[in-house]
Amino acid sequence: MNKKVVIIGDGAMGTVCGLILAENTFAVTLWSHSQEQSDNLKTFRKNRLFLPGITLPDSMQFSSCDTDIFQEAEFAVSAVPCAFLRSVWQRLSPHLPSGLPILSITKGIENNSLARPSEIIGVSTKSENLATFSGPNIADELTRKLPATSTVASLDENLARKFQQAFNTHWLRVYTNSDMIGVELAGATKNVIAIAAGIIDGLGSGDNAKAALLTRGLVEITRLGVAMGAQQETFIGLSGMGDLVTTCVSPKGRNRTFGQMLAQGKSVAQVLAEIPGQVEGVNTCRSLVELKEKHKVDMPITQAVADILFNEKPVTQAITELLSRPLKAESTL
Repeated sequence: MNKKVVIIGDGAMGTVCGLILAENTFAVTLWSHSQEQSDNLKTFRKNRLFLPGITLPDSMQFSSCDTDIFQEAEFAVSAVPCAFLRSVWQRLSPHLPSGLPILSITKGIENNSLARPSEIIGVSTKSENLATFSGPNIADELTRKLPATSTVASLDENLARKFQQAFNTHWLRVYTNSDMIGVELAGATKNVIAIAAGIIDGLGSGDNAKAALLTRGLVEITRLGVAMGAQQETFIGLSGMGDLVTTCVSPKGRNRTFGQMLAQGKSVAQVLAEIPGQVEGVNTCRSLVELKEKHKVDMPITQAVADILFNEKPVTQAITELLSRPLKAESTL
């Protein structure tokens, strides 16, 4: 009998994880927060909102039931947007078997608590058997089995290797890492820089400007990560620079697209209403402003994005002020 795994969350990346695991002969159950959505997936065998055109395999099961969802599961994958992560795991926690490994693929930082996804899951479930999955992974490309790489990070090396083996395929190469703080922070902060990259695209500022933005963006998110206890080298790896580049250049990235639409004259509310799913960089930006102040870290690009999103600063003014900052020597940290 194939080993059972449960995907909590039916967005694009949760569904893609299910496809990968099903190909690797796991018995996959995709959990939805509502019966209506679960029935829709079961009837059409397509995730029509997030992955239109992709037929889900007959071996994939669907459920919205809480009580027996984890029965006989080998592990669970948490694919819930950061804004809903705590409420979902508080709902499911009473039914979670003790010690069941959980792999988080959520990217973000919770507002107010400033907690990372693995911290939210840990507190909500009282579990310490946790890992996180990140890297330069565009969902659409993964469905087409284009060459890709990812990183699994955990404080438990054996657990990281377990997930590495579960997800590795001939087209997806998975690496392990022990720096959960760095991998999660990199995955969250790059979405804010991607909003800025989209603004650069929307203004037609050119490749020179975008290259500078990515380079200096990587410096400031590394600066925050090191201040919070992450390893500096994590940010030049797959979950850092790799994910940052992909998110900032892909035309399919929600955060980059969000920034581009802002620069073209639409309001924050208008763009959020037009883009399906969560634009994680918006909520993350609010948390990053608090974190940079808490840790006394200079993050000018993040602050510029925050001023545009929350203080109604015109896009062109924010960019001009960034370029008008006092001159100084280049520093990579």
